[in-house]
Amino acid sequence: MAEYIGSIGKGRWPRISLVTPVKNGVEYIEGAIRSMICQGYPNLEYIIVDGGSTDGTVDIIRKYGRNLAWWVSEPDNGLYDALNKGFARSSGEIMGWLSATDMLHVGSLFVVASVFMRFPEVEWITGIPTHFNEWGMTVGVGRLPRWSRARFLIGANRYIQQESTFWRRSLWERAGGRLDASLMMAGDFELWVRFFRHAQLYSVNALIGGFRVHRSSLGLANINECHRIHDQIIRQEIQSLRMRRIVFMLYNLSKFLLGLPLLGRFFRAVLYRLPGPDWPPIITYDYERGWVMVH
Repeated sequence: MAEYIGSIGKGRWPRISLVTPVKNGVEYIEGAIRSMICQGYPNLEYIIVDGGSTDGTVDIIRKYGRNLAWWVSEPDNGLYDALNKGFARSSGEIMGWLSATDMLHVGSLFVVASVFMRFPEVEWITGIPTHFNEWGMTVGVGRLPRWSRARFLIGANRYIQQESTFWRRSLWERAGGRLDASLMMAGDFELWVRFFRHAQLYSVNALIGGFRVHRSSLGLANINECHRIHDQIIRQEIQSLRMRRIVFMLYNLSKFLLGLPLLGRFFRAVLYRLPGPDWPPIITYDYERGWVMVH
């Protein structure tokens, strides 16, 4: 990795701002921190916003204090309020966040930076979805999804893995420059809906980040409530469209078909994989040409 850094030059790597929100995360926080700082990325701005932990989390944060651009431990109004606080302190041209329970894959910051450097027209990206178990072992590697706004709104696939998703600050600012702190869950989903108004989401054929499946996961413990909030956000978004009647019809038809036991699985597979003009190309690595786009 040191040779790779030298070939480009430390000063030429774009600044990546990463924020970790945490409260009483002593069990996993060190793994999250080390997955970022041990990559040796030369222009990382790493911020931790702690909500007033009482379990030893702050001691671990202090241990890595010299690797942090800024950190704070004080009461806040939840996950998305903490993220807004951290992003307000950030300055990087590339942005993302990583929860205290999750981790990045080795070298992923170089992947992210390289893609954004190679393709200035790309404004947000996501990688291959992966999962860790409670002990940090990679136990699930999914297929590389492809994304479009239309398919996202009608329900083809709504699980954009936040840990694998990064974006340009310019997109963040055009989409409002904030997360909706009033949402206790699904704030990332609501942000994706706003991002889709302004830019296509490009899939990168690489491992970037992973979600840790663990017993205290808020989303997994409240999956039905998450889905209810998703539907509410989607309906509000469709209501703002000029062709909302047609989109609502497709949304309701899709929801009905996806709810059928056998036909639903077939319909999801078709909707999920059928090529269309609304798909951006996949970004992948060619050993002769470097990063390329494949239609």
